[in-house]
Amino acid sequence: MRTVLTASLIAFAAPAAADVPNVVTDIAPVHSLVASVMEGVGEPYLLIEPGVSPHHYALKPSEARKISNADVVFWIGEEDTPWLGETVETLAPDATSVEMLDLEGSILLPVREGGNFAPHDHGGEGHEHADGHDEHAAGHDDHDHADGHDDHDHADGHDDHAKAAGHDDHDHAAHGTDPHAWLDPRNAQTWLRAIAEILAEADPENAVAYRANAERTAEELGTLDVTIAVRLKDTPRGFITFHDAYQYFENRFDIRARGALSASDAVEPGPARVAALREMVQREGVSCLFAEPQFNPRQVATLAEDLNLRTGTLDPIGAQLEPGPALYGRLVTGIADALMVCLNGE
Repeated sequence: MRTVLTASLIAFAAPAAADVPNVVTDIAPVHSLVASVMEGVGEPYLLIEPGVSPHHYALKPSEARKISNADVVFWIGEEDTPWLGETVETLAPDATSVEMLDLEGSILLPVREGGNFAPHDHGGEGHEHADGHDEHAAGHDDHDHADGHDDHDHADGHDDHAKAAGHDDHDHAAHGTDPHAWLDPRNAQTWLRAIAEILAEADPENAVAYRANAERTAEELGTLDVTIAVRLKDTPRGFITFHDAYQYFENRFDIRARGALSASDAVEPGPARVAALREMVQREGVSCLFAEPQFNPRQVATLAEDLNLRTGTLDPIGAQLEPGPALYGRLVTGIADALMVCLNGE
């Protein structure tokens, strides 16, 4: 992201210590944020390479060893990687396991129902976790992310985060919270600061560097957020996506998709869903249909040709980007660029 976020290390970063924590992350956007905070100190390990679906991932032995040696694991949550909580509990019971969706201040949105998205209003904000990000231990049966968090008590600390009892059959499309929360840059800013505090607790010697890196990157993301908002302000509306992954980006920048071929990247669109989208496209004047780089574009191309739609590619996870601190800024910039090109007919 150093075309967007500066590449230089902060001048006052502390020298890396021999006992820098072993840090594991699940997906590339989370890895990018953690790598930004650890820059000049250490490097987190990326468990799931971009372009690979996280929902039913099969660990390699080498990856299992990385988890078993981890001091801290940052992951989106069981809504996105339902198998990972139990894996961390089994392989690294003493590790600090941090679900990003449960971090205090995260803006969360409910999963959208069906393939056609009726106008809705989240007030531009979604809803936030209120107090802390801890003791999220025994699954999610007692709280509903879609309906707020009045009954959801996060206590102090984060060591017992996400010690879930396993949710191998958990499909986020059928549950409350949309997991793609990293696509709102405000969440990324919130998470950067939380990551820094968690790492500072694990590695006090480098606390100054973690916090300074987090503040620097959060400030740069704030600038990027404003830039994207200005660029998209007058962009025409009217598009559908292959996979309903962009609600947080849409909500943040007030540019709403009309629908999606698939509710989840783990679910193939059926004939009824495709037929409903055909009808909606003709009724609402949709102009663009977006594919994703990690999926076969044939169905998108066929539908676009039938309905005379322009096509583009949106990448919600960085499938074609090099992992590292630069990825996050390039990811959200790439989504904005693709929307502008297709919707403006460029």
